Amino acid sequence: MTSPLTASAAHERWTPRLWGTLLVLCAAMFLDALDVSMVGVALPSIGSELDLSTSTLQWIVSGYILGYGGLLLLGGRTADLLGRRRVFLIALGVFALASLLGGLVDSGPLLIASRFIKGLSAAFTAPAGLSIITTTFAEGPVRNRALSIYTTCAATGFSMGLVLSGLLTEASWRLTMLLPAPIALIALIAGLKLIPHSEREKKHGGYDVPGAVIGTASMLLLVFTVVQAPEAGWTSARTLLSFLAVAVLLAVFVTIEQRTASPLIRLGVLRSGSQIRAQLGAMAFFGSYVGFQFLVTLYMQSLLGWSALQTALAFLPAGALVALSATKIGAVVDRFGTPRVIATGFTLLVIGYALFLRISLTPQYAAVILPSMLLLGAACALVFPSLNIQATNGVDDDEQGMVSGLLNTSIQVGGAIFLAVVTAVVTANGHGGSSPQAVLDSFRPGLVVVTAIALAGLLVTLPGLRARRPQQTVLVAKSVQEDESVQAEPETAEERVAVRD
Repeated sequence: MTSPLTASAAHERWTPRLWGTLLVLCAAMFLDALDVSMVGVALPSIGSELDLSTSTLQWIVSGYILGYGGLLLLGGRTADLLGRRRVFLIALGVFALASLLGGLVDSGPLLIASRFIKGLSAAFTAPAGLSIITTTFAEGPVRNRALSIYTTCAATGFSMGLVLSGLLTEASWRLTMLLPAPIALIALIAGLKLIPHSEREKKHGGYDVPGAVIGTASMLLLVFTVVQAPEAGWTSARTLLSFLAVAVLLAVFVTIEQRTASPLIRLGVLRSGSQIRAQLGAMAFFGSYVGFQFLVTLYMQSLLGWSALQTALAFLPAGALVALSATKIGAVVDRFGTPRVIATGFTLLVIGYALFLRISLTPQYAAVILPSMLLLGAACALVFPSLNIQATNGVDDDEQGMVSGLLNTSIQVGGAIFLAVVTAVVTANGHGGSSPQAVLDSFRPGLVVVTAIALAGLLVTLPGLRARRPQQTVLVAKSVQEDESVQAEPETAEERVAVRD
């Protein structure tokens, strides 16, 4: 069902309420991304105060990833079936409470539990928020503009999390946990007044309980296995048996989805080449960047001796470039189409990663680090919004939550898998000693893998350049002739939406 605000969105000037709705959704996405990046710098202080081992500290990060990546598919479909507004606001409230809990606990297990709950709530707010946008803003330039602002807030939150964590940790690590709570509470209060009501999906054949259980279990086990693989060993019996169990669960899940009347994921969506390229591109994009950030943070702090704040500031140019481009990317997509914009962004990503291979034990900020950060900032500004636009274009309103959940799952699973791969490569090449040069030499193969992942994302995108780009214009009501003999088949996504409505 299309939101009553959609008609307003079709005009060039948006109403204050429409802007307010978008800002609430942007705040939630900003918090999700902020929370992912902000905890990293605080880990040493957390371990020292709570007397936690390295393996326990890892689960402060992994617990969030596990809840987020494992439940996204369920979160997306729940938004379609139970109402996007309801699911979004309830999950946002849980996120605020979990943030408060995380800042007050005094034990490792409770902190990990609060992080898992936050990841779980984000698994519901992220797809619900994205689907609210795609059902509120008409497909075409207005939606592209809204999505470019929305996804830019996510990228900005991820970058700002690094800077804020460096500043807040100087006072107390607890502030990094508590900061999201008041922001989430303000967004919740505003959302109660601004976010439009959405009806539940009326024409569904019941709830896919078996699919939800098996699909969630398979994603949880996959993320858990990948996170634990570097420690347990990629070829250990435990890891291999876990991957086998994941394969079996996924096979059962596919069988269930093919037979149920109301599947958690309608597999027919994946017959679209554009959809597949968006999902694979999202995995490569986020996976390469997470691996890069992990290595660069270690390089700057361990080898160059930079402080947490100095390291955070080094990433700031990329985040600033993304933030400044927020309102421009939608127009770029309108003009050139998502395949061209994504391909251009991945090209900049590959060049930026490759340039960073020139690092040495002597800081080369102006010659190497700054150019790489600027290239990566431009790439993020182009790729992330475009992937969201490509994944959600041409999808029925009652499946927007499902597609949004699928896209966010690809992002999180890609991040978990490729970070584990990069970590394994660095570890495998780290037997040359503990000297600074030996450590740097172990980092280079990891950077090569990061570059290769981005190159794979570029190659996945290239086939889309051959497809004819549909003309994207503002949706205009059109008269449909009753005589089917003269009714032409709609060719563009906008025409399909007009006919369907």
